Amino acid sequence: MTLPESAATSTHLRHRNVAIIGGGPAGLMAAEVLSHAGVQVDLYDAMPSVGRKLLLAGIGGLNITHSEVYGSFCSRYGPAQAALQPSLDAFTPTALRDWVHALGINTFVGTSGRVFPKEMKAAPLLRAWLHRLRQQRVHFHVRHRWQGWAEDGSLQLTGPNGECTIKADATLLTLGGASWPKLGSDGSWVSLLRAQDIDITPLQSANCGFVVPWSELLKQKFSGEPLKTIAITFLDHTHQTHHRQGECIISREGIEGSLIYALSRPLRETINATGHATFFIDLAPDRNQEEILNALCRRGKKSLSSYLKSALGFTSVKAALLYEVLEKEQINNLKTLAATIKALPITTQSTRPMAEAISTAGGVALNELDHNLMVKKQPGIFMAGEMLDWEAPTGGYLLTGCMATGRHAGQGILNWLTAQDSPRPSA
Repeated sequence: MTLPESAATSTHLRHRNVAIIGGGPAGLMAAEVLSHAGVQVDLYDAMPSVGRKLLLAGIGGLNITHSEVYGSFCSRYGPAQAALQPSLDAFTPTALRDWVHALGINTFVGTSGRVFPKEMKAAPLLRAWLHRLRQQRVHFHVRHRWQGWAEDGSLQLTGPNGECTIKADATLLTLGGASWPKLGSDGSWVSLLRAQDIDITPLQSANCGFVVPWSELLKQKFSGEPLKTIAITFLDHTHQTHHRQGECIISREGIEGSLIYALSRPLRETINATGHATFFIDLAPDRNQEEILNALCRRGKKSLSSYLKSALGFTSVKAALLYEVLEKEQINNLKTLAATIKALPITTQSTRPMAEAISTAGGVALNELDHNLMVKKQPGIFMAGEMLDWEAPTGGYLLTGCMATGRHAGQGILNWLTAQDSPRPSA
């Protein structure tokens, strides 16, 4: 990926300085765009180092983006797609991969279509990225927590040496959501922005687990057990049917994992609208109900659990779920049992807390920003990343969205600074 030629050849911007608050992917990408144009960039982060959530995401293999058809890719952003489209068009999944390659990191496409670094780690990518940013003279200030604005509009921060005040030609806020607060994204910025009359959609858990009141027996014996080769069907509060196949995990508190995360938005919104959500797990998606009933009729004297294992390939946790939702009389009714294997009902009334979620929904209302991602009510203040009101499923969409909006905001700041320096037409 190459940066815009206009930005790379600017000279008047070298006398400008920009403060970026937040050292996640969005802030780092904006810093790259700005510093490449010659702008002095000072990046502040409350944590002892930057990119901490990116490193956490890379523990299981950093999912950079997704290789699916671009139109389908963009649709994953749901209601926010139209607002994010300019950012995505300027930094497509292909452009993101090219950018990674330019850092000296090779990528590959996994069987699911997800894109990963060849080494399956975030640390080499982050290390190469920070090296390039330092070469472009980006100044990093860690352990600096933003506290809002002073009366004269300057930024107030608390750092290792106490309180400090900063004047910048423009400011970019990339403060994340409220998931994984121990890594810096704690949502504390919400009250500061609301005090400035900026509209904030309440933050909620996204890509998260859901609470299910399991029996003590299920909690003790099967907490942490995966549910593999299943499908979930769910009718949401708008009467739209969702159907996905994959796997998830039984936890002490409920249910989580990739299949649940993929359905977290409609599940959460249905709970918000009705107070609960019920979805149905197909424990044997490769067999129809008649085939299952015929298999059950041949059980003989074998125990149900052992027969389900031998005849249907069930794990113990799948059998345990049947005992969880069916009474003894229902278990012995083969038609009821077969129907439940194909549609086992699970009801949830709440998400798991935001601190456990992969990401958050809600944030700064997108209509508060102009086409440069600048706050309409506060010229010179820009925003990007997860703190904006959009969400996306796991699979590379979150990282792409953060980096694309960060790049968009960086270019937006350049546009605004250039316009500020342009001579005004005479009356």
